[in-house]
This record gives sequence, C-alpha cells and structure tokens, in this order.
Amino acid sequence: MNRVELGDKKCEELFGKHTGPLGETDPDMQEMLNRFIFGEVFYQGNLSDKLRELITLVVLTTNQTLEQLKAHVFAALNVGASPVEIKEAIYQCVPYLGFPKTLNAIQQANEVFKMLGISLSVESQKTVTEESRFDEGLNMQKSIFGEVIDQMHQTAPENQKHIQNYLSAFCFGDIYTRGCLDLKVRELLTLCILSALGGCESQVKSHVFGNLKVGNDKNTLIEAVTQCLPYMGFPRTLNALSCINEVIPENK
Repeated sequence: MNRVELGDKKCEELFGKHTGPLGETDPDMQEMLNRFIFGEVFYQGNLSDKLRELITLVVLTTNQTLEQLKAHVFAALNVGASPVEIKEAIYQCVPYLGFPKTLNAIQQANEVFKMLGISLSVESQKTVTEESRFDEGLNMQKSIFGEVIDQMHQTAPENQKHIQNYLSAFCFGDIYTRGCLDLKVRELLTLCILSALGGCESQVKSHVFGNLKVGNDKNTLIEAVTQCLPYMGFPRTLNALSCINEVIPENK
C-alpha cells in the first residue's frame, strides 16, 4: 500500500470512520496530516501502536494541546491501551511538567472515560509507603544512572539538598516505582517528554543513557523521537536526535 492507503487504514484503526476535524474547512491540511502522521510516521520502525499512542499522549500533555489529547485517548483505547496505562503515562509527566499541566491532561482523559462509561477511579499502582519512598526511589535512580546519584546527594550545597531528596523520593520513589508500565516504557516516555519540552538537552542526554541502561537500544530511541516529530516539530526533533547521537555515536 502507498502512504495514502496506509494513512486511511491507520486513521480508521485509531479513530474509526471519523474523517478528521479539518475535512470540510481545511481539506489540504487534513490530507497532509493524515498522510504524513498516519501514512508515514506511524509505520516508521517497530514500535507497537499502543506505545506510539502513549508517546503521543505525553507529548500532547507536554504541549498542552488538550483537544488533540482527548482524541488520542480514544485512539489509545482503540489500539489496546487500558485506562490504567493511559493514566500512568500521563502521571509520568508530573516531575517534568509540574502538576497543573498534568492535571489538565488527566481531566481530558477523564472526560473521555466518562463519555465511554469507563470508571474514572482506576486501581492504584502505588508500590511505596511514606517510610520507603525515599529509599526505594534512590535505589531506582541508582539502578538507572549509577553511583553518580550518591555524588549528587553528597555534593549538593546544604541549602539545595532538599531538591536532590525530592528528586529521589518524588520523581523516582512516587512515580517510577508505580505499577502497570514497566521501567523501559517509563524511561522512554521520559525521553519523549524532555525532548518535547525543549531546552532540556542536558537531561535528554542523561535519559538517553538511562534508556540504554534499562534496555532500550538506539533504534528504539530514534523511533520514539520520530513518533514525537509531528507533534513537536523538526527543531526539537533534531535537537533530540543530536543528543542521542552524541551519547551513542553512529559508528558504535
């Protein structure tokens, strides 16, 4: 099939018979969108459609493009993502975007769930306690980034140590230890969130290393960033690819 046929096929799988919001007012734009995103990008590489949609959800959350996010909650459900997986992907955004933007996205997901008769209260994926969250988070952080984490805690100025503690206990204790999504998926989603944010090249490089550590190879990272491209544009995509290539040179 050519990209026109592939795009039509993928759109129907994701969204049903819906022709798209611009079909009547801006048909050329709708055609470009369908053929590029769904006829080309969605077929680049070997990521599953479910993972592609989870990536799309976190990038749309990062960009706060909430109407499109709502459409992709439908799409994610249509390709097999569970309500818990959808919410966990959005929860993964909290340490990088803050609570307000993440809550905006959760509200959109809840509206879709309510429309479809899906319970808004999903099973808790929490695995840590108040007493264990720091230690388990620190262990998770070190399993990804190594002993440099101890150095970061030791060398932080006294008036800034609380930030390192928050990073270990909240980002990695409260979020990364949660169930449903495995560590490879969470780390890949984090790379996509940071790439979409822009201006986070140092953190993108760190999480390229982190992705390698948890088992995501270079091709997987390139495929994930490619999936982000239609939603975050070429400049941030090229910046992310530059970070990937710097950490993992092409000749290795």
